[in-house]
Amino acid sequence: MAPTFYPLASLSQIEKTPSRADGIPEDLEEDLRAYGCKLIHEAGILLKQKQVAVATAQILFQRFWYVSSMKTFGIGDVGMGALYLASKLEECPLRTRDLINVYDLLQQRAAHSIISKNGNENSEFRYAPMSYFGNTFYDIKDAIVVHEMQLLKRLGFNVQVVLPYGTLINYLRLLGLMSRNDACTRAWGYLNDALQTPVYALYQVPTIVCAAIYLSTRHLQIALPSQSSHCWWELFDANWEDVWTICGYVMRLYREQSDDEKLRVVAMISKKGVRNWLENFRPGP
Repeated sequence: MAPTFYPLASLSQIEKTPSRADGIPEDLEEDLRAYGCKLIHEAGILLKQKQVAVATAQILFQRFWYVSSMKTFGIGDVGMGALYLASKLEECPLRTRDLINVYDLLQQRAAHSIISKNGNENSEFRYAPMSYFGNTFYDIKDAIVVHEMQLLKRLGFNVQVVLPYGTLINYLRLLGLMSRNDACTRAWGYLNDALQTPVYALYQVPTIVCAAIYLSTRHLQIALPSQSSHCWWELFDANWEDVWTICGYVMRLYREQSDDEKLRVVAMISKKGVRNWLENFRPGP
């Protein structure tokens, strides 16, 4: 496969991320990554931000955790910094006030869900806007700038991102699937969902696109050459083991989570929440 022009995580970074080195289990780290990307996606929708900027922010967010620990930086702060930085990279800049308001809304709604699950199920969520002249607003504003700087610094100013959508269209055309709207839509959706996983920081775009097409054709029962000597993904220089691993990352997102698992992730949106969990619930060696 041709060399990439965007950074991928090294083997040592994959084997032991900084968060895992600080005691955060692998499954919990993946849940926190997914939740952070979900917040970026929801914020992008509310801000009417371009999809390309939202996708870029999610990829930068995923890369960041291969060089930094969730014990040191909160997923909420890094998510805001990533979306703010991506909006500049894609030339559709956001106002910090709008970004702060949207993230404050999402975090209040998440906090309300915790309270509701703990017994007050009949309470209705009502957003209480923060004061623009209070300390909290200026603290968050400063945090956005600091985390934007940390993203640039820790990623070595290498913020080159290649999105998979153009590659997907080319591959679908070569495979003769452009006439199947259901296959195109489903594959596009899988690529979007994969943004909540680390795969864009681990694998090259052609392999990720092949995984999305494989999941789509398998669920829609569309036959493509898959014999050992004539595998369709080999046409795009994709390795089967990598394709299968990416499928596993994506399908993990659709598993049923218990209420306790969901609440645990919501409570760990800040580095303070992560540190509290490590002090009180850290698993033994």
